[in-house]
Amino acid sequence: MSRERDPLVVGRVVGDVLDPFTRTTTLKVTFGTREVTNGRELKPSHVVNQPRVEIGGDDLGSFYTLLMVDPDAPNPSDPHLREYLHWLVTDIPGTTGPNYGQELVSYESPRPTSGIHRFVFILFKQHLGRQSVYAPGWRQNFNTRDFAEIYNIGPPVAAVYFNGQRESGSGGRRLYP
Repeated sequence: MSRERDPLVVGRVVGDVLDPFTRTTTLKVTFGTREVTNGRELKPSHVVNQPRVEIGGDDLGSFYTLLMVDPDAPNPSDPHLREYLHWLVTDIPGTTGPNYGQELVSYESPRPTSGIHRFVFILFKQHLGRQSVYAPGWRQNFNTRDFAEIYNIGPPVAAVYFNGQRESGSGGRRLYP
């Protein structure tokens, strides 16, 4: 697929969150019966519970790190909390999912207050096998590129994103800490 028509480029995930990369592993994310596809809109009520994630890969001897970030926090016109970290799981054996890995930052369901947000799942292959990764001290202002550099995990091997916005009548405000 050409870069110009790549949905990650069109949706500015490549650029805002990631540098260009080549997909080499499958990543399937589903919330109930709703599969995440690039640019699909999912309501906050659809994504309350942690998604089911299936990771391809070579074998059980390969390990992966999965991130979920919101590059549009607290709102797309002023994303000064970019990137907000919603989930971080490391040491996931290939051909399995996050339940078999080490959850460092628990899943926090998206609850955008204004604008359309992109919620991005990013998968990295850990080239050094199992490795020590530490949870950041906070969720806001996470940086996927810096994370990959600090832990020397190279470029992503897969990514997928969905869009979400506040549901009408959902009441209350959601402030990112």
